[in-house]
Amino acid sequence: MAGRDHLPPLGIFPLGTTNDFARALGISKNWEEYCDLVIRGETRAIDVGKANDRYFINIAGGGTLTELTYEVPSKLKTMIGQLAYYLKGIEKMVSLAPQELIIRANGKNVIHDEFMLFLIANSNSVGGFDKLAPGASMDDGQFDVIALRKCNLAELVRVATLALRGEHIHDKRVLHFRTDYMEVTSPGQVQLNLDGEYGGVLPGTFRILPQHLRIFG
Repeated sequence: MAGRDHLPPLGIFPLGTTNDFARALGISKNWEEYCDLVIRGETRAIDVGKANDRYFINIAGGGTLTELTYEVPSKLKTMIGQLAYYLKGIEKMVSLAPQELIIRANGKNVIHDEFMLFLIANSNSVGGFDKLAPGASMDDGQFDVIALRKCNLAELVRVATLALRGEHIHDKRVLHFRTDYMEVTSPGQVQLNLDGEYGGVLPGTFRILPQHLRIFG
């Protein structure tokens, strides 16, 4: 839809596992209430992210930890819901390795460091954490970028604990900034994740399309 010239409004029924996008928009979990809202034609404009030649509405990211969202078996997600992501995360912790990234924001600032993961958020709710990008908004024309620098397991657990309260953005291991355009490259192979699905590999160019799509909500 995002690549079309004339876009109809999009309806998101929150019937999935974590419903990050719907939760960020405050969409009711009651599908009958949402049907009534759609019938009334209540819509709002939101920003859309573009990663290379693909689009995303909630989150783009890369690094070892971001891979778990599409590695969790769908049957397991159906059985135990959000807990499946946490179990997979614990499994991956034993093999975590930092990746060298070069991040350019707005064509000016350059950050060259080793990171465990990077997230480009269009909303405040990511992977069941509703304070992972506490200042993010879907209609402000900006991404909230969060990247976790190289750390050991104990530091990772500490930062994850802070993230539950939205306090991680002040930690020295966390890089946090806002932008409407950025480029990320790496000398190694780094997979991209777009809204929980495989999105190719770096290099990546990420830009925001302000007020690009109307959502029932």
